[in-house]
Amino acid sequence: MSKDKTPHEKLWDMIKDIRFGMLTHRHADGGLHAHPLTTQNQALGEQGILYFFVSKATELGQRLQADGNVNVSYSDTHKDVYVSITGRAVVSNDRSAKERLFNPMTKAWFPGGVDDPDLELIEVHVVHAEYWSVKESKPTQLFKMAAAAVSGERPKMGEHKEVSV
Repeated sequence: MSKDKTPHEKLWDMIKDIRFGMLTHRHADGGLHAHPLTTQNQALGEQGILYFFVSKATELGQRLQADGNVNVSYSDTHKDVYVSITGRAVVSNDRSAKERLFNPMTKAWFPGGVDDPDLELIEVHVVHAEYWSVKESKPTQLFKMAAAAVSGERPKMGEHKEVSV
């Protein structure tokens, strides 16, 4: 990634090819619940908002209206990229956003299109992100872990950073 990229661009580069994010929220009983959701964005704009379509039947939107503090995590085990995003979720009635984001795959879940009575748009306003990215090949990783096990020192692999958005 270029050093000239904004935090939004760096974050988007890491998650853009990961189809599903796990959105974790607080349930009414106080426990944490996670849902796999498809990120609808084509980019992460300067406002730093992630978009998800959900079903009103799940009551997820109601839970987020009660407590919008969420975490969205992404992982790509093939590329060894892991991202954790802290944000504030809101239910959006923005019709133009629904029209812009709606696609043929979404129609499988919401056959009525943007007017489907079960369709709900969730906006997650990114507050903070943290990522781990391992650039070393698998054999190099194994070698470093073996060397660390012998030496008693932690292996030094990859990159771990926090991004303020």
